Amino acid sequence: MNILTSLTDPMGFPQADIVDLYSDRWEIELGYREMKQTLLNSHFTLRSKKPEMIAQELWGVMLSYNLLRYQMVKMAQKKPGIYAKRLSFTTCAISIINLIHTMFIENAGRIPKSIEQLQEQVEHHILPTKRERAYPRGVKPKPSKYPNKKSQSVVN
Repeated sequence: MNILTSLTDPMGFPQADIVDLYSDRWEIELGYREMKQTLLNSHFTLRSKKPEMIAQELWGVMLSYNLLRYQMVKMAQKKPGIYAKRLSFTTCAISIINLIHTMFIENAGRIPKSIEQLQEQVEHHILPTKRERAYPRGVKPKPSKYPNKKSQSVVN
């Protein structure tokens, strides 16, 4: 993998380290997308108006994201060879949130069993393996500002 960077010192910034950091950075970007799309339902504005309440709302989103990810790690541990990042965040989040919503009707002694049952359903949340691109990315032509000339049919 080639990465273009302005870090030119090969001793201070080895190429292999930069490639590893890039993949880690990409996982962080995916985490932001998961928070925005799944936890915030693609609403790009926060409900709070005051700065301290916005901070509280952001902390709440990050806390819930980390709790969901923690539960996904626990789910992945039930199936050897599967890592948490191979699980669908959206389907896991829906399952975990639905479990939380139904906990109030369960007997408190039954909650650990419900969590264990959720963790055993890990097969339903595994993502397909990433595919390699069959075609390299290309630049699409810019659309013309002018309409296309349509062929005029001759009417008798």
